[in-house]
Amino acid sequence: MSRSMSAAGAAVVLAGLITAAAPASAAPAAHPTAAPAAATTTTCVPDVVRLPALPSGPWASGVVNGLGADGLAVGESLGLPAYWTADHAVHAVPLPAGFQNGRVMAVNAKGLMVGTVERSSDRARAAFTYRPGDTAVRLLTGAATGTDAADVNDAGRVVGMDAGTPKEWANGTVVRELPVPEDAHPSTRIVAVDGINKRGDVLGTAHTEYEDLENDRIVSKTFPVVWPAGGGYPPYSLPVWNETDWTTGTQASGIDDKGRVVGFEAESYRDLRRRTPALWKKPYDAPPAAPGLVTGYETLTFEAISPTTNVTVGTAATFVEGYARYVQAAYWPGTGTPLVLPNPAGVSTDVNTEAHAVSDDDRVGGSFRDLTVLADSPVIWTCASKQAYAPKK
Repeated sequence: MSRSMSAAGAAVVLAGLITAAAPASAAPAAHPTAAPAAATTTTCVPDVVRLPALPSGPWASGVVNGLGADGLAVGESLGLPAYWTADHAVHAVPLPAGFQNGRVMAVNAKGLMVGTVERSSDRARAAFTYRPGDTAVRLLTGAATGTDAADVNDAGRVVGMDAGTPKEWANGTVVRELPVPEDAHPSTRIVAVDGINKRGDVLGTAHTEYEDLENDRIVSKTFPVVWPAGGGYPPYSLPVWNETDWTTGTQASGIDDKGRVVGFEAESYRDLRRRTPALWKKPYDAPPAAPGLVTGYETLTFEAISPTTNVTVGTAATFVEGYARYVQAAYWPGTGTPLVLPNPAGVSTDVNTEAHAVSDDDRVGGSFRDLTVLADSPVIWTCASKQAYAPKK
């Protein structure tokens, strides 16, 4: 599965998160303060693999959003939906007629991908599924704003937004619309669907905003929601640290097979950009735990959690005058202080890296940009636990 963050319509906006240079890091090799090795079934070799781009596309960019079995990776290349096989070869996902760009957001263990295609004329989007080698995608929705495919589990259940409505599909058919929690304020709406685990529990993000006349204030709250598998139980509104400040919201980003949820609280006001990682556990009856920040960085977002190993990845950053000045892919093994992942070998010191996906076989996917030569690449860290390290103070 993927990093599971489809927050195009979410109230928490990470404006300027990845904009400028990151400090140089160690070469892609085992580090003396590396994280404990994650559970793996095959021997891995530590490396930072820069994946190739498609031959042409609307703009220069690339990112790995999801990791599948047998070395499969999915994401976006040059503004187009793409995937990479174990030999690191890049493959285009065919675009339906009338659409000009798109992205793959996730892939399950059986190779079923989900993503979104978009029209350039009006930015209307449609959700799709696809399997490697197929001649065409299968559209799940019509073209509309507020549409995104977020994730797919190994049973083939797909979750996402359809014209602003959160839905779950099976075999191309809608099996349920995801309701607002009963304990939420009437103004509450679901702004993003962010993931689904093996059992079928679905993760999303909700936003509520209303005028509290008694206290003469505007209440604004963004918080995660979990819909239990099958729809037989009401959804959970997950507790957050801040429930009223309009400058602060909490974004969900991933759920593992045990129901652990990761995300982050974001505070944005003028030049202030604070990002605090968060972890919730069942029964979701307490505020999240705060795993702490990466040494030397002022903010950290959690963007994906592995299905079973409790490894979480994201992005560490330090902001200067409201813009991210230092940015590096982060790795947290589930205990201790979060770490960072190294830059590719032989690059300049002006580098940004982000981590968006993590798998049980110790791979991490994301993106890399060398700002000196304006070179972008989708990236995979192999044997990531042996490369993750604590930066020097």
